[in-house]
Amino acid sequence: MSTQQSTNSGFGHGSEPQDVLEGIDLTGKVAIVTGGYSGIGVETVRGLAGAGAKVIVPARNREKATANLSDVVGDVAIMDMDLADLSSVRAFADQFASEHDRLDLLINNAGIMACPLSRVGAGWEQQFGVNHLGHFALAQALMPLLEKTAKEPGSDVRVVALSSTGHKLSDIRWDDPNWESGEYDKWQAYGQAKTADALFAVGMNTRLAQHGGRAFSVHPGGIATPLQRHLDNEEMVALGWMNEDGELSEQAAKMFKSVTQGASTTLWAATAPALRDRGGEYCEDCDIAALADPENPSRYNTVQPYAVDPDSAERLWAMSEEMVAS
Repeated sequence: MSTQQSTNSGFGHGSEPQDVLEGIDLTGKVAIVTGGYSGIGVETVRGLAGAGAKVIVPARNREKATANLSDVVGDVAIMDMDLADLSSVRAFADQFASEHDRLDLLINNAGIMACPLSRVGAGWEQQFGVNHLGHFALAQALMPLLEKTAKEPGSDVRVVALSSTGHKLSDIRWDDPNWESGEYDKWQAYGQAKTADALFAVGMNTRLAQHGGRAFSVHPGGIATPLQRHLDNEEMVALGWMNEDGELSEQAAKMFKSVTQGASTTLWAATAPALRDRGGEYCEDCDIAALADPENPSRYNTVQPYAVDPDSAERLWAMSEEMVAS
């Protein structure tokens, strides 16, 4: 079981990318950031490129990616990829490996939330398919390069998977992950996908640590971004996020982060020296989150034990391997 012990990082809810990246030099490092042309993904790319890394952004919409990244300073390249299409994912990985001899950082940032039932790949429920299985297949295809880089003296290879406090909505639906029976619940489906992202980091860390690399999952915080595009204002009012006039509610304004702050925990997990000998843990507000109390599971800065359970991580890994092989 993950210990989920705080590092006492000194950072927190309001930390900005420049705070967590102070003194970090990524010159010569190569990073991939999925979803790096929208919302907090842009700020993640900006932070990594600003610290000297070469950053590759896989994009389903190259034109949009080019426009959204136009003001990012540094070495940033866009390549074609669609997480919902495994042939596209594998083609991206093959092209990347043919053009690069190293991969230091893989940031699985792309995601969708609370969308109507739709199917991708081999009939997968869309949120599980895009948020987890697409990234799983990408990581599998890039594993040889991650392992090779991790073995180099002085390397600090890390994989960061974006989870969410939404993982508390659902464990993995082991008997029916694709909602082939029963009434579809878009929020439970989102919760399952975010639990899968956290468990993926546990499984990836087990494999990568053998070669000197590390993996973490991250809850970036509540942020108003295009992630909410499937929710109408009425639903966001009901959730307490918006007022009737379409403005952030007083409660949300206190809780939500800015888009730049939303990238900080990802950047911390990807670069913090304090994490060199850690791994497989769930991070929030630029530190390791505590394990949730079963009596009080909704508390912030905690992770449900089922989302960092190593046995569940191995079970999910085996299930995912079967699903992406079909």
